Amino acid sequence: MAVIDFEFRNSIIQKDLGNTLAYCYQCGTCSGACPVAQVTKGRYNPRKIILNSLLGLKDNLLLGAENNFNIWGCTVCDTCDEMCPQNVELTEIFTLLKNMSVEKGEAPDYYTTQAKFILEHGKAIPLAPAIERRRDQMGLPKAPKVDKKEIRALLKETGLEKIIGPLEEEKKEGGK
Repeated sequence: MAVIDFEFRNSIIQKDLGNTLAYCYQCGTCSGACPVAQVTKGRYNPRKIILNSLLGLKDNLLLGAENNFNIWGCTVCDTCDEMCPQNVELTEIFTLLKNMSVEKGEAPDYYTTQAKFILEHGKAIPLAPAIERRRDQMGLPKAPKVDKKEIRALLKETGLEKIIGPLEEEKKEGGK
């Protein structure tokens, strides 16, 4: 049985920048327009996420693999925001839920793995020799070097390293 968590509900409403969540009347336009909902044949359902947020059903959103998919399925294409007749900022609410998921340590492995890679290397995708060759063939300039210290400073400021754990090189150096 689902338990209403009023504190959770109120925290979402307070963090919703335009206080738009309260305007949702569950018309379903968001789910009908959502490309992820279409591809997953309704398994991903923005309307249901908003309903659970409105009702304060925290466990339906933040616990377990299926619920994890529900909030992390959003690609932030903003189609739902554009189509919503009440101008509810759905992707803003989904981002709030994702942040709560990360804080609880419930983020999907792919997310934390990618975040750790960015923290260690300064970019999400390493520059492979094949990419460098293609850039040369196309007459593009060499890709700029990434200042890993700058990226790390930015990401550490957000508290990311507390969530994803120490970097590999820090483990080798004894956690400096």
